[in-house]
Amino acid sequence: MASDSRQRDTMRAWESFVERGKATADIEKSVRAEILESWARCTDSGINALCSSTPQKMGENSVHELRRKNRALCRAAKSAFQRLAPHLSESRAILLLTDQTGTVIEATGDAKTLDTGREIGLEVGGVWDEDVIGTNGIGTALRTGMPTYVHASEHFCQGIKAWTCAGVPIFDPLDRTVIGVVDLSGPPDIFRRHNVALVVAAAREIEIALAEHQRDERTSLLEAFIDLPNPRDKDDAIVLLNESGRIVYSKNTEIVGDSRGDDLLLGRQLVSLDPEMSDGEVAAALPPGLTTKAIDILKSGAGIQGAALILPSKTSAAKMPVNPSGIKISPRRGVEEQEIQIIGECPKMLETLEFARRAAKANVTVLVQGETGVGKELFARLIHSYHAPRDAPYVAVNCAAISGELIGGELFGHVAGAFTGALKEGKPGKFEQADGGVLCLDEIGDMPLELQTYLLRTLEQRAVYRVGCSKRRAIDVQLIAITNRDLRKDIEEGRFRRDLFYRIGTIIINVPPLRERGRDIDLLISHFNQKLSQNFDRAPLVFEQEALTALRDYNWPGNVRELRNVIERICLLHTDAVVKLSDLPEDITEPDTSFLATGSKSYLSADKMDLDQIESHAIQRAIKMYNGNLTRVAASLGISRPTLYRKIKHYGLDRGK
Repeated sequence: MASDSRQRDTMRAWESFVERGKATADIEKSVRAEILESWARCTDSGINALCSSTPQKMGENSVHELRRKNRALCRAAKSAFQRLAPHLSESRAILLLTDQTGTVIEATGDAKTLDTGREIGLEVGGVWDEDVIGTNGIGTALRTGMPTYVHASEHFCQGIKAWTCAGVPIFDPLDRTVIGVVDLSGPPDIFRRHNVALVVAAAREIEIALAEHQRDERTSLLEAFIDLPNPRDKDDAIVLLNESGRIVYSKNTEIVGDSRGDDLLLGRQLVSLDPEMSDGEVAAALPPGLTTKAIDILKSGAGIQGAALILPSKTSAAKMPVNPSGIKISPRRGVEEQEIQIIGECPKMLETLEFARRAAKANVTVLVQGETGVGKELFARLIHSYHAPRDAPYVAVNCAAISGELIGGELFGHVAGAFTGALKEGKPGKFEQADGGVLCLDEIGDMPLELQTYLLRTLEQRAVYRVGCSKRRAIDVQLIAITNRDLRKDIEEGRFRRDLFYRIGTIIINVPPLRERGRDIDLLISHFNQKLSQNFDRAPLVFEQEALTALRDYNWPGNVRELRNVIERICLLHTDAVVKLSDLPEDITEPDTSFLATGSKSYLSADKMDLDQIESHAIQRAIKMYNGNLTRVAASLGISRPTLYRKIKHYGLDRGK
């Protein structure tokens, strides 16, 4: 143990150092070099030498989040802490575990010392980085990457000189970065130089547990990847991410052409995985410039075990699926229309398709929600296709395309003379026409409030009353409501009935936007390429890798409809067989990724936009694309001209003329 005189010498040296702001020859004789170097760093950082405790402390929620992010470290430290805890209970010492920021996330040991530690913030949630509280066992070990002991007056801040501590960094076995510290702290009389050896042993025990876990995790991820049903080329570049989004395995990454080498090093965290993330969301969170051919979410039970990234090589051709998979919907009997195909393999899309199948089987009301252009109406057709009678009626009504005065008669029918403009012989409404089948109400959020009451009564009574008539007409109709609006927001603002929302939303189908569908974009490009090339009597296009990468990386505010329009435009106007990056529209080759313009000329971050803002942006882009030709704009967006005019007025958009 250091002598009292040695402590007095160190204290006088500290007082002189704080007063002068630098070391002298006498100070250098009295203080260990590593401590003096730390004091110099503290002075440069502006640390208050009179500080009595750490000025930073995390709340309970923040600590919980830190433990979640460092779950592998906490799991690896559990055994060592449980083994040492009984030996520390009467020792006046405490054992601490911190993350890489010096924040304490676990603490055990002598109860009285734990209580005393709270007075200076030496407790769970306390931040002990050297830049926060000066020289100390935790912060200085983090800064130097070396086992460190700091005894009593060697601390830089006056208020913690009544402590002694020994900190040892914990290294990640995967990439040897410092991920935390084990620290033994207590009053000065517990100080022994061999305390450092005890803490070193605990740190090494934690590192061994981490290495064993990483080895088991890697094996489990490889087994999950091998069990995937999707075929892979033997030359594919493969990267496996663990549950934290770190690379634990890679193969053939030297052939990858459009990513930086440092991105693919073992141990590198490419993305912060969340249990609810889709493959599209993983793709969106990857570092800029890192392009994937495919992403497979690897699951264990109900949670994410990790993810497999399939990367394109520098020299490989832009291979597209020859026969994109999907669900085919046959033309309705007696209706001249083409076969419909719903393309998609991403987990969110497969879940949505399954919801549609269940909804059809249960014959319940369905609410289909999603952004403009995602293909919501296809799900109404899909549900109808599951109905047993092949000739079951399918009736579609666009609530926004009919004036408020006429929509009641259109939906519920009317008798002769019921209102101005009513047919002399009366007319059955859409509900009666759809009896025994499906009634699809598109843009239901635009239905007038007064008619929402009639709709609710019709659904509850399973009967209609024509306008101007008290006769009850029983109906058997499966209602499918479609909207791109946020109906919950409309409810709060008094534009939509809450009871109607819950009545139509027995099953809610949220059709994912294209940017969240990952490799589905490849399937859709191939599908539209083959179909439209055949329509225009030309050979299918061949996309260069750069062009394909740009299509994959684009945000697609207009979703699948916008993608189809782009492919159709290229098929129609491009005379060459090969599509280069320069052949794509400027919006795709030079996207403004940080901000998107809305019709009101304001600018919002893309990830902050709600459905209304995304819709207004898509409409404004279409107006620009077609030079203000609103007929073509309406056709490209799949809406009627009256609906387009109403939305332009509603959003205050520039009509381009």
